[in-house]
Parts: sequence; structure tokens; C-alpha cells
Amino acid sequence: MNEKLEQLLNHLETFLPKPLTEEEWKSSTAFRWRRRDSIFGSIGFMQPVKHVSDITFEDLKNIDRQRDAIRDNTKNFIQKKPANNILLTGARGTGKSSLVKACLNTYASRGLRLIEVDKQDMVDLPDIIEVVSDRPEKFIIFCDDLSFEDGEPGYKALKSILDGSVAAATPNV
Repeated sequence: MNEKLEQLLNHLETFLPKPLTEEEWKSSTAFRWRRRDSIFGSIGFMQPVKHVSDITFEDLKNIDRQRDAIRDNTKNFIQKKPANNILLTGARGTGKSSLVKACLNTYASRGLRLIEVDKQDMVDLPDIIEVVSDRPEKFIIFCDDLSFEDGEPGYKALKSILDGSVAAATPNV
């Protein structure tokens, strides 16, 4: 009986996403938080991005003030100095996402990593932070196109993370 139960459990494990290996953590600079529906419900997991944008700060034109502020803040974050959370707002095509990608490319060699999260998965922020809290890298959580309607659960999750909750803030996110 135990052997059949073990076979069943091994079979069920094939439906679950695998945690990242140490090699995947070390060889990737960007990740996506994904959700997969399974017989166990919806399960969140980290997926390495294979082809990361190569945009640099030098590629960005006419946004010098924003570039300098974000570059300096990210540099402080990497150096374990006081840094702020950043919310970039503006019209489509003004370089908000490009600034974040340029930060990643500038500071990846110093341990900066990026986690892209879809708006509907913002409720998973505590789980995402838990996954990376013991990692040595520094993580930017990036949500492109963040807008909320009244009462959306993602807004409450984001507000809880930014304002604080019972869980202590992790210095690497």
C-alpha cells in the first residue's frame, strides 16, 4: 500500500511547478511570477526570463531628471543605503518601463534582479517576498500597467506591503 501511495504522490508532483535551482537563480537576472492551475488549485511560482531587454540608461533621451533620480535611488538600494519605493506614472511611451529595465542592466552585475508581476497577481506579493527574502540578491518587483478599480484585491495587497503589515520588511526587496 505504501508503495502505491508513494507512486501516486510522485505522479502528482509532476503537476506542481518546481522551485528554482541555485543555478537558475545565479544565471538569471529577471523572473516572472506565474500562476498555474492544477488539481491542487492555482499555484504561484517564479519563472526565469530567458531573453531580457538590453536597454541602457544611455539609450534613454530627454528624461534626464527621472533617469538620475531612479538611478541614484537604485544605487542606494544596492549599497544598502536608504532608498524609496518608486511608483512611475505618465503617459504610454514615456520611458517608465525602459527606466526599470535600464536599472536592471546597469546593476545586475552587482546583484540586482527583477521580478515582473501581472496586476492580477499582486495579491501574491507576500508569497513572492517570502520566496526571495533569504536570497542574497536585491529585487525590484515590477508591475507594468498598474491601475486599479475600487475594491480590487491587488490594491490592498500592494498597500499592505508598502504601508507595512505584521511581517517585517525585507531589505532585499
